[in-house]
Amino acid sequence: VQLQASGGGLVQPGGSLRLSCVASGSIFVINAMHWYRQAPGKQREFVATITSSGSTNYADSAKGRFTISRDNAKDTVYLQMDSLKPEDTAVYYCSMDYIDYAGYTYSLGSWGQGTQVTVSS
Repeated sequence: VQLQASGGGLVQPGGSLRLSCVASGSIFVINAMHWYRQAPGKQREFVATITSSGSTNYADSAKGRFTISRDNAKDTVYLQMDSLKPEDTAVYYCSMDYIDYAGYTYSLGSWGQGTQVTVSS
């Protein structure tokens, strides 16, 4: 199972970016999909979650500025980030809860390689 994140880059404060993450491999069902981030010298932290039914949950730092969405037909999760701040600078990782074809259930069972987001003037 692989997750491929993309869409990061350098953006000025107040700008926007849209991250994407595509899942592939032996996946029977994807339940929740998540975004986390890790800034230099800090622990990885939760950003947002979306369930298979579309319910969402955000970290306080993301509320009102970030929007998580998903395309179930494409096994893809997105993170629209608006009003970006320098403190949003981090490597952004996607993860997911899923069931494989053998019937095993995984929680945060796979992680992408991350995509760098840098917010700077």
